[in-house]
Amino acid sequence: MSTSIDDLLAFGDDPSGEVERPSGGRARWLLRTATVTAAAVVVVVVALRAVGLLVPIWIVVAGVLAVLAVRRVTAALAPPPPPRAGARTPAGEEPGSWNWSSRDALRAAINGWERPLDWCGGNRERFTDRVLPRLGELADERLRQRHGVTRESDPARARALLGEPLWTFLGTPARRPPTPRDLAVIVAELEKI
Repeated sequence: MSTSIDDLLAFGDDPSGEVERPSGGRARWLLRTATVTAAAVVVVVVALRAVGLLVPIWIVVAGVLAVLAVRRVTAALAPPPPPRAGARTPAGEEPGSWNWSSRDALRAAINGWERPLDWCGGNRERFTDRVLPRLGELADERLRQRHGVTRESDPARARALLGEPLWTFLGTPARRPPTPRDLAVIVAELEKI
């Protein structure tokens, strides 16, 4: 059996030219809705009569149909379920909708710096223990990626690349936590690496 490239690349071309549709879709939906409505009305009427309430049946029917309509609308408007853990996301174009339940990497990165900086605002020991090592890791990573060295592997070259103020800041514990302006200068120096 031989197949041409056109046969392989033809997408959705049905030789008969007609697409088969399942019959009875609307009728099946109406039958199911009527059955569910009737069953719910019977249950509600029996429950109301059991507690001694007499409500006209048309009000019960209208209430059940309203509940079913709200259920259908909310099901149609519900967001898709979150992806399974470990599932791969398809590459390529984005579908145009935002997955609000996913973790935002930018927010996580900002929180990774914002919380420790806020936490050690006036405490020198906290700054020296928590933030200064992170800044050192960041400097080492930028040096490694851009110049192939770290502060530990080639201290002389790293010192020359970092500059004396940044080298001193990263190497010696501060007597006080830096001000936001000082941190802005430090970050600007790190970005120049």
